[in-house]
Amino acid sequence: MKEIVVISGKGGTGKTSIVASFAFLAERKVLADCDVDAADLHLVLAPTIEYQEDFSGGGKARIDPERCIGCGLCMGLCRFGAISSSKNEAGRDAGELEKPCVNPLLCEGCKLCVRACPEQAIDFEPHIDGRMFISSTDYGPMVHAGLGIGQGNSGKLVALVREKARNVAQEKGLDLVIIDGSPGIGCPVIASITGVDLVLAVTEPTVSGRHDLLRVSELTSHFQIPLLVCVNKWDLNPEVAGQIEELALERGARLAGRVRYDPAVTQAMVARKSMAEFSKEGAAEDIRKLWRTVSEN
Repeated sequence: MKEIVVISGKGGTGKTSIVASFAFLAERKVLADCDVDAADLHLVLAPTIEYQEDFSGGGKARIDPERCIGCGLCMGLCRFGAISSSKNEAGRDAGELEKPCVNPLLCEGCKLCVRACPEQAIDFEPHIDGRMFISSTDYGPMVHAGLGIGQGNSGKLVALVREKARNVAQEKGLDLVIIDGSPGIGCPVIASITGVDLVLAVTEPTVSGRHDLLRVSELTSHFQIPLLVCVNKWDLNPEVAGQIEELALERGARLAGRVRYDPAVTQAMVARKSMAEFSKEGAAEDIRKLWRTVSEN
């Protein structure tokens, strides 16, 4: 089984649009949307959900007011500011002790307060951070997920999506997993690329794009993963596009191709179709050439 992941130094470079076209062009594949913080591949591929499960990346602290004596130790120890006083006006008038409470959006689940509480008044409970889906599409099976509002642990969720995608591929006898990775170089990206066979970095002809490619190349070099580079909308700034390609070669990457700027890409998204399916000219032609290069590596 071969795993190919498409990433970018930042959001908005056209990574997901290219993956959607790969989904149309490739055969015998499973699709995995690992951009779980802002998943949007499903907006183009219109999946039908066949299975779903809750995802818990960890737990959250909860203070039992009946056992709590209001010593305030937990408030002083929490470096995330997740614990604050719940003392109200009535409590002050009656001379009652302050009773702290936990803000689950700020709690990082480190359990320091649980271990430190002298009265064992803090429980650590599982917390649902998001949901994982296995779906069918007109292009093949797809595994995707989404985090809840303000929730973290996206690296763990990415690992779960990839594991499920591999399982689906094995069950259905498919030999390719195409992964829509996260932008940047953080934990979700590391979880997206670890152990894959090939990384395609999609960048754009800007100074920021050049810098982002440098960071991405350092990351793939560290994990010793082959890197291909594609400059999207290269004709908006051919000079910078050339500089980015020179940098890619200097960093040991290979050039996979260029994709021109094409307003039809937006029209394809509005129609909820991949560019390769929507058209055979312009950017669609470039993406077809790009896929041939990627599939041969």
